[in-house]
Amino acid sequence: MRKQLLFVTYQNEEMDDGLGYAVDLAQTMNEGITVLLVKKDKLMKKFEDMMTAAAFAEEGLHETARQIYPGHSGGDKQTAKNLESIKDKCREVGVQVNIHSVTKDTFSAVKDFLRQSSGIDMILLSPSVTGDGNLSGRDLQRLVRTASRPVVTMSRQAIVAA
Repeated sequence: MRKQLLFVTYQNEEMDDGLGYAVDLAQTMNEGITVLLVKKDKLMKKFEDMMTAAAFAEEGLHETARQIYPGHSGGDKQTAKNLESIKDKCREVGVQVNIHSVTKDTFSAVKDFLRQSSGIDMILLSPSVTGDGNLSGRDLQRLVRTASRPVVTMSRQAIVAA
């Protein structure tokens, strides 16, 4: 069985952020990539938005309700397009790719995935996972302690205006 790098990212518009580095690393190490898409569960926010939109709709303000909660506005199409982009980038350089999607917090998702798969050699956390306070320092420390594999964090380079 060929070893794999586990690339952990959020299932959003920035899901391929850091993928280039992960693909280059996998190619250099002659390994494949497993992409673990963590879908952040914002159930309470969705519920609040739906209730607010319903209140506006009851008052006859339908356009305002649609602006507050547009429903499914093509997010699934964008996700499918991003997944194809990920597959194409890997295929171009000859890196085998597997994609898994979960709805859990990052720590639990990685921990559960590692329990199920013994072929993971290294964990790469994308900038969307490590940036903007998405993964707490405490959760990162727990992940490093329990993963028993190297954990590499990626960050976005800050742009400084001259």
